[in-house]
Amino acid sequence: MTTTPLTVCVVIGAGTMAAALQEPQPPAVGGPQQGRGQGADGRQGGRGPNFAQQQRPLADPAVIDRGRALYGVNCTACHGVDLRGGDQGGPNLLRSAVVLTDQKGENFLAVVRSGQQGPTGTMPAFQLPDGDVVAIAEYVHSVLARAGRQGRPPEADRPFELNVLVGDPSAGAAYFGKACSRCHSATGDLKGIAARVPDPRALQNLWVAGRAGGRGGGGDDDDNATTTAIKVTVTPRGGGAVTGRLVRIDDFTVTLMLDDGARRTFRREGGEAKVEIHDRLEPHRRLASELTDRDMHDVTAYLATLK
Repeated sequence: MTTTPLTVCVVIGAGTMAAALQEPQPPAVGGPQQGRGQGADGRQGGRGPNFAQQQRPLADPAVIDRGRALYGVNCTACHGVDLRGGDQGGPNLLRSAVVLTDQKGENFLAVVRSGQQGPTGTMPAFQLPDGDVVAIAEYVHSVLARAGRQGRPPEADRPFELNVLVGDPSAGAAYFGKACSRCHSATGDLKGIAARVPDPRALQNLWVAGRAGGRGGGGDDDDNATTTAIKVTVTPRGGGAVTGRLVRIDDFTVTLMLDDGARRTFRREGGEAKVEIHDRLEPHRRLASELTDRDMHDVTAYLATLK
């Protein structure tokens, strides 16, 4: 077969074109192209140094630490530990226009002072000092300054620790004397409680639940402080009184456990038995509906001094 010069030219031209298509293209004017999801500074995240929150100067570390503690106490339930929304339906602060357009806490102050109606619920107004609100704002801004690519939470510089020791020990001592001293004493059952329970969160949970002098608090040795707390005395018609631990009670019967492990059940309907319940945790159950956050943190701060 004889190849004509025209055929050779076509073959050579096609090969040259294919080679040209395979060669890497020169970079566009203005520098090399950035990879997808990569910021101008080479970081993964799609946000370069032009992101406003990364240009914003950070507050003093002490202010940010204080704001972190205040956020943990006042904001975590609604907005979450990582600012992306919490169990009570608060919005994602990482994408909030209130946060992204804030300069020095002015947007935070407006929302905290007046509250806000949102698609998932209503944020009530908070009576926090201006300095506390600004500290929270500075903490939120410091988190956004470390924001990664969209949808990814900021990388923490250290594990988040919820600090509950934000109350006033003096105010806590005053509240303790008014509401708790009838049953408890700082020099008696609660002496050294902070040494026995060094974790402030555990200490707060213990005293609010009413177990600070019992299991875990160095008091009673009951294996189950909750179930042994409620005693009941039943006096059946024409019989003697029987006392034991309450197992079950309703409108018709009451069941109790005696010290030897035996169970007794009595009928209640028709006045068959007189029932007296002795619940040593009743004051704490009642306190749960009356205790304010401020009083709770004040008492915790006071108990933390009892070492």
